[in-house]
Amino acid sequence: MERAITGVRMHLAAAALSLLMLALLALGARCMSLTQTRCAWNSLWTAQPRLDVPYAGTRPEVIAAMLNLAAVRPGDHVIDLGTGDGRILIAAARDRGAGGLGVDLDPVLIRDARAAAERAGVASRVRFHTQDLFETALGPASVVTMFLLPEVNLRLRPRILAELEPGSRVVSHAFGMGEWQPDAAARAGGARVYLWVVPAQVSGAWQYALDGSPSTLHLAQEYQRLSGRLETGQGTYPIRQGFVRGTGVSFVLDLPGGSRALQGQVQGNQIRWLQCPGAPCEPSTRLGTLPTSALKEGPPPPAALAGPRPW
Repeated sequence: MERAITGVRMHLAAAALSLLMLALLALGARCMSLTQTRCAWNSLWTAQPRLDVPYAGTRPEVIAAMLNLAAVRPGDHVIDLGTGDGRILIAAARDRGAGGLGVDLDPVLIRDARAAAERAGVASRVRFHTQDLFETALGPASVVTMFLLPEVNLRLRPRILAELEPGSRVVSHAFGMGEWQPDAAARAGGARVYLWVVPAQVSGAWQYALDGSPSTLHLAQEYQRLSGRLETGQGTYPIRQGFVRGTGVSFVLDLPGGSRALQGQVQGNQIRWLQCPGAPCEPSTRLGTLPTSALKEGPPPPAALAGPRPW
């Protein structure tokens, strides 16, 4: 009898050990998964959200290139999407005097980021939240930094264009934003970084005075690229090489007497011209309301228009 009881106990112990091994294997697979949050004792036994982007740290030389390209400076509010251990935002605060917010779904990485900010002496200027980047308000940012994936960038693109103020800078490590071509790019340690300057929305009709005669300027916009025409009592004249960078607008107007360059700054419902045919340059006022599709998605600008422009 004792031998039989001993045998049953051994079978039960073996079964329990097998179940324990299976549980440990399952936990190990979860901890090694690139789409799961990092393992911690308090998160092992509860459901955790799947990550949109697996975490990979950005090297210091790439971080420096991102901050240089975005010209991060004191007073900037940086929002770092998918912040991970916070190294980009911490560098922006420590090296550039900026402040900001970093968000990530991984609570373990957010805990690490807060500890790193304390060690760097910038905890008073940066905050880290366990939060979905798609539910993060972008409007307060003057700079957005990200090291995500192409499909995630594309999902963010409409919100970036809609929520950020014109002139806000967006800098991405490695990946672009589809048809919205970058305004500048740089290479650091074999990696590519890209910069976009959020353009003002200028599509629509604008009052314009050419040599004192009232006329209408019609602008169509696809990201930074502008096309359109000027309608006057004497005829219709096309514009070319149109470009928007932040609040800056520039294009060439083909007039009967020759081509003339125009440059101006968008200020609310006006464009104040800094350079125009004739003098003085009278400001243009928007006619009607801004079209809802003012920043329609379309083909990228020609290579000649893809770089930054002096205003």
